[in-house]
Amino acid sequence: MAEILRKRAPLILVVDDHVANTRLMRELLLEHGYDVSMANNAAEAEREMRENSPDLVLLDVIMPGKTGYELCREWKDDPATRLVPVVMITGLTDREDKIRGIEAGADDFLNKPIFPEELFARVASLLKIKDFTDELENAEAVLCTLGLSVESRDPYTEGHCERLASYATELGRQLDLDIESLVALRRGGYLHDLGKIAIPDEILKKGSDLTQEEWRIMRQHPIVGENICRPLRSLRLVLPIIRHHHEHWDGSGYPDHLEGEQIPLLARILQVVDIYDALRTSRPYKPALSHEQACEMLFAEASRGLWDVRLVDKFINLPHLASMAA
Repeated sequence: MAEILRKRAPLILVVDDHVANTRLMRELLLEHGYDVSMANNAAEAEREMRENSPDLVLLDVIMPGKTGYELCREWKDDPATRLVPVVMITGLTDREDKIRGIEAGADDFLNKPIFPEELFARVASLLKIKDFTDELENAEAVLCTLGLSVESRDPYTEGHCERLASYATELGRQLDLDIESLVALRRGGYLHDLGKIAIPDEILKKGSDLTQEEWRIMRQHPIVGENICRPLRSLRLVLPIIRHHHEHWDGSGYPDHLEGEQIPLLARILQVVDIYDALRTSRPYKPALSHEQACEMLFAEASRGLWDVRLVDKFINLPHLASMAA
């Protein structure tokens, strides 16, 4: 099925400072139906990775300037490239060299001299894994698009998801969170209200003047959103954001009435930026507040026990927040 869905031949980037080596690999791979791009130094490799998004990289370890270890580590630390399989090619045989490659994030190794049968077997295996990864990313993209479709049902929330994703990741960086948490915060910006897809328009667009039964229905949306996203294991860090972004520090929120640090940190981060954006946005029942007014009200609500006051303080003191929100 993966081969049927693939719109083009897999693109393999071959990186080696010896031109004869890259040409030989190119000929071998072209004969097996792969597309091939070549780079003879780190700068060319970085440009090819950025501009052409290869499906797999065959990376020589020893190069002048930046080594293969350094290149691999940089790609694996970057959310945009970390899922691209990297096969490190080396003539070194010491165990320490292989450990360095593993620490840099390499997915596999080939020793020189390279035997074609081994090359093709490893390339085919890693490309199959890449296909599965791409399918998961496509599923996530569909869910994020659904999140945007929920946003589009309310003309007063245009751009809300993108702003939350931006605010939340910026606050996460300020807190020195790891890359996985930053990615979860960005995804949470788009997916936090996905469960509202099950809320009728007459309730969703009514505003704050809901009946008791309408509130009961509205308060189900975090659970619905969590259930929609639960099958994707890659969204495991996003699930607590979706379920708990309406909890309150004093336990008065929903759906589980968690309080204080029982509320997961990523959910607390998203709820702070969510409230700020709501205050800054005009609605049928209220005008938009200025940046200064929104920060003042956000801090006042935190002081009354609704939000994590430490996170609010970090957020309202973010460099360039006022310009980000303009």
